[in-house]
Amino acid sequence: MSTSGKLGKTYSLMQGFHGEYEATVDAKGRFLLPGGLKKQLPEGEGRFILSRGFEKCLTLYPLKSWELIQAKISKLNDFDPKVRQFRRQFFGGATEVELDSAGRMLLPGTLREFAGLNKDIVLAAALDRFEIWDAAKYNQIFEDFSPEAFSNLAQEVMADQEKKEQKNG
Repeated sequence: MSTSGKLGKTYSLMQGFHGEYEATVDAKGRFLLPGGLKKQLPEGEGRFILSRGFEKCLTLYPLKSWELIQAKISKLNDFDPKVRQFRRQFFGGATEVELDSAGRMLLPGTLREFAGLNKDIVLAAALDRFEIWDAAKYNQIFEDFSPEAFSNLAQEVMADQEKKEQKNG
């Protein structure tokens, strides 16, 4: 992995998580962090920020990833009402969580309720963080999205990215 230049700096800071992991929430709102996910974390990492996702899911950020996002958001213009609304939505409910001695994580009730998490959940990698979904809702996303629709979305998103890269040259 290159660590030179602007792109290298981004890659060296990015966790680069991958995979989907199933877990079960117990009666107290805890789940055991899956071993495959745990192996991808930096040694000794056990503290996270848990927040509402953009969809009806939760987002689990390792502290380093959260700090990078927080730094970006702190540079936004406080005099812009859209920025203030975005900050309220983004930071509202954000909670620091950590693994207990058994490797379990507690999902606060308000966040569990927001995402509709009851028992079976999926932790899905999203580059530098994980999304936590109700398993049935997560599976429905893929059932409702045809291969053709995915191909069209990929083409559109990647073409937009290529245009941005060419513009910034």
